Amino acid sequence: MGDTPWDLPAVVRTGSRVTLEMVDEQGGRERLALDVVPDAAADFTAGFLGVGTPLARAILDRPAGAIISYRMGDIVEVRIIEIAPSERNPTTDAAAARDAVTQEAVERANLEDIVRLALTVDVKWGDYDPEALEPPEKD
Repeated sequence: MGDTPWDLPAVVRTGSRVTLEMVDEQGGRERLALDVVPDAAADFTAGFLGVGTPLARAILDRPAGAIISYRMGDIVEVRIIEIAPSERNPTTDAAAARDAVTQEAVERANLEDIVRLALTVDVKWGDYDPEALEPPEKD
């Protein structure tokens, strides 16, 4: 045996490329090929499954051929078809991308709040000069 972890018996772990067969309640089957990555690099739509997700936790340390009971939505079972070393790397830092999207949403919400407040003040009180409402200064 060599020094690489891939010389060990093949089980699902971080860095694996895994082909799964998802089985639903009616016996329907769908195949997925995913790379198991650290949670910070997770991007399911790009095929990167975070190691902390329920699906990853269900298949971790399991060999090819394993059939795992897995209840999520209408899925009842997961079969591990194939395991290989991943040859892909997440091209973006998924955590940073999520943070950027979140920050953009917060900024957009803040702007909408400002506009709503301005419209509320304008509708309720009309145009006014707030300084005119202050009491005159005493000498």
